[in-house]
Amino acid sequence: MSGVTIYQVAREAGVSPSTVSNLLNGRPGRMLPQTRERVEQAIVRLGYRPNRAARQLRTGRIQVIGLVVPSVANPFWGTFARHLEGAALAEGYHVLLCNSERDPDRERGYVEELWADGIRGVVLCSSLPSLSHVLPLIERGLGLVAFDRTAQVGDPASLVNISVDNVVGAELAARHLLELGHRRLAFVSGSLRSVNRKERFRGFAAALEEYGLSTADAIVWSGGPEERYGDLDVADLGRTAARELIRDDRPPTAVLAINDMCALGVSAGIRDAGLRVGEDISVVGFDDIVLADLAAPPLTTIRQPLPQMAAAAFAHLRSRIENGDDASAGRSLLMRPELVVRASSGPAR
Repeated sequence: MSGVTIYQVAREAGVSPSTVSNLLNGRPGRMLPQTRERVEQAIVRLGYRPNRAARQLRTGRIQVIGLVVPSVANPFWGTFARHLEGAALAEGYHVLLCNSERDPDRERGYVEELWADGIRGVVLCSSLPSLSHVLPLIERGLGLVAFDRTAQVGDPASLVNISVDNVVGAELAARHLLELGHRRLAFVSGSLRSVNRKERFRGFAAALEEYGLSTADAIVWSGGPEERYGDLDVADLGRTAARELIRDDRPPTAVLAINDMCALGVSAGIRDAGLRVGEDISVVGFDDIVLADLAAPPLTTIRQPLPQMAAAAFAHLRSRIENGDDASAGRSLLMRPELVVRASSGPAR
């Protein structure tokens, strides 16, 4: 329905127009929970769409945040975007999505455009060790949440980092394989230049050490120094890795892949060689994307609590935008991952 006004919403919900206005402008604390629910239901029934330009004039804020991800070609990022958008829409915000391919120049260009359009909050998902390429905008007041990245030396004081504990996640995955009797493990990653990938490798190494092994006893497959940094080809990278690993004089009995898309590629390469995933070679991924449970066999993986992480990212940005939180009060939030065991991992043969 077009042309619905705030007054019609108020009549439908049995409240005053000012109550509807409080909800639309991010002040739900001024009403009872049941009142808020009636107003939200009335908005949905009538198809009311608030006038963003008018709201900006009243509040001085644009109700939009930016989201810069490596690539939605990886379903992990599409799922995170959906959860972030859900959290934002529930509070009257919208999300603008950009794909950076982890290119610092491309990230800087997107963030500069978002800033120029009046957007003062951005979730940046590159996991690059340095954020110097966007530092000038942070110093000018941009609220930035770095997702899938832990705090690094040289970070600006106002930066908020939100991440799963990648070290613990990789430890859980590698320990699972070691407990199944595997002693010849491979770690397939592509480039190890990003913060999250380095941390997953640390977790892998820590689990090996716990069992009296070292990375010298394993195979670390990184694709060579020229391997691309982006996420687009990670499944092909996994398939290539599997083919090379199987031809090794001492092939691995189990593979820990840097993420689920890579793990699915590894699984395809194993099948290409006429071997069975989970029986001849076990495979474990990281992320628990929607495809993990649909794979054949279903993929053992490390689950990230994406709904909670997305809600936390939005809450930090909203607080910064609306309440003008102290720009020097940066913080880091580290969430615990979960091992999800499926049929792609089995006892060593």
